[in-house]
Amino acid sequence: MTFSIVGRDAATGDIGVAVASKFLAVGALVPFVRAGVGAVATQSYVNPNFGPDGLRLLAGGLSPQQVSARFQADDSGIAQRQFGIVGAGGQSVTFTGPQCHAWAGGMAGADVAIQGNILTGPEVVPAMHAAWNAAEGQPLPRRLLAALRAGDRAGGDKRGRQSAALLCAGPGRGYGGLTDDWVNLRADDHAEPCAELERLLDTFDLLCGRPAQTRELTAGELSWLRALLIWRGHASSLPDGPWDAATEAAAWALYGTENLEERWVEGGHFDPVALDYLRGHFGG
Repeated sequence: MTFSIVGRDAATGDIGVAVASKFLAVGALVPFVRAGVGAVATQSYVNPNFGPDGLRLLAGGLSPQQVSARFQADDSGIAQRQFGIVGAGGQSVTFTGPQCHAWAGGMAGADVAIQGNILTGPEVVPAMHAAWNAAEGQPLPRRLLAALRAGDRAGGDKRGRQSAALLCAGPGRGYGGLTDDWVNLRADDHAEPCAELERLLDTFDLLCGRPAQTRELTAGELSWLRALLIWRGHASSLPDGPWDAATEAAAWALYGTENLEERWVEGGHFDPVALDYLRGHFGG
C-alpha cells in the first residue's frame, strides 16, 4: 500500500529507490539496491524475498523482465503483489497484480520504474514520471526525491502519510569511498514523511557530501580558525603565519568531532560548504 520509484543515473551508474506509504517504516521492507547490479521495490502485501532474490537473479545475468517472469511463476500470492525493477544497464520492468487494491498501476521506461497501489488515482504515477524527467541532471537522490514529492503532492496513498525512505548506491559513493552504499535515509513514523526525508537529505549532503571546489583561507579566516581550534580544545596554542602541520592536525580533529570528515581536504585548502557551516555554527 505504497508508491515508489526505482531509478538509475545513466551517466554515473548510480541506482536507487524512493518510497512513501501510510505504513510504518516502509523503508524496512520495500527498497533493495546493489551498485553494479540493480534495484528492486517490492510492495502490496509485500514479499520481502523479492528484494534479495531479485538482486541475486540480476547479478546472475537475468534481465528485469526475466526476474519479473520468475516472480510471477514462483509466488502463489503474486496476484496481490506489486514491484518495480531496474537493472544496472537501465532495463526496467513494473508489475501490478490484478488483485492489488485500487487505484493500482505503474509505468516503466529506460532507467526508471514507477508504481503504486491504494493511490488517490491514476494521476499520481504520471506526476512522478514528469518530475523525474524534469529533474534530469540532478544527483540521483535528489531526482528520486523530486519524483516522490511530486507523487505525494498529486495525492499519493489515499489513506494518508506515515513513512518514506530513500536508498541509493553507486561506485565508491559510500563513507570514505570504501563501499558503494551511499544514501540510506528513513522517516519511519512522521506526519510529513516526504518533507522529513528532504530535510534528512539536506543534512546528509552537508555532512557526507564531498567538496565540489576548494580554496585557501584568507589571513583573517585562518586567524579565526586558529582561535576556534584553541577554544574547542584541539590545540593549546598555534603559531601565526601560513598554514602549518599543527594547524592541520587540529583542524582535522575539529572536522572529525563535527562529522565533517567527508569534506576534509589536506594542505590548508577548505571546502566552502564546510567553512560556511563552521562559521554559522560557531560564529565568526
